[in-house]
Amino acid sequence: MSDRRTGILEAATRIIARRGVRGLRMGELAAEAGVSTSLIYYHFTDRAGVLQQTLEFISDRADRYTAGDAGGPDAPPRAADPRTDLEQVLLLELQDTVDVRENSIAWGELRATAVFEPDLREELARSTHSWVHDVADLLARADPLGTAPAHAAAAERLTALVEGLSVRWLSGSLPLDQARRLLRGAVEAELERSRP
Repeated sequence: MSDRRTGILEAATRIIARRGVRGLRMGELAAEAGVSTSLIYYHFTDRAGVLQQTLEFISDRADRYTAGDAGGPDAPPRAADPRTDLEQVLLLELQDTVDVRENSIAWGELRATAVFEPDLREELARSTHSWVHDVADLLARADPLGTAPAHAAAAERLTALVEGLSVRWLSGSLPLDQARRLLRGAVEAELERSRP
């Protein structure tokens, strides 16, 4: 992806995180990204294209900051213990950093907008499915005796919980340390559920 295109998507994420999807205006996006409005239309065709590509960008950025060794020099290393690895990957979605805050807020805004804008639903469903699949794979490593359907159901519950805890934390309804404790407890409960 070109630097300008990446810069536009970073700017779109910031604006959506600050003002919501309805607050995303092409002129403001151009100013935030330091490019012309025509360049935005060149790269993304229309506002719907900007929204769809921003959703993909947010998902890719989350993959990078939760990827462990594959995430580059700034990502934390993967844990040797599969249970710790699962917990760590989920907890990385609840960190007080600019990228995580922007991602979480913008993701929530785009998810809410998809209720009314069906064009976003396909990309949102694809991103969500990929995340759930990745978490189900981590659950399978942590619980090798469990079944694939059980891992998939647990992954749905855990990823939905991460989204809900993130909203509560970011809105000031729940302290970050409490959100992280609740998530750790949920991981433990999911793994205990599968034990005989």
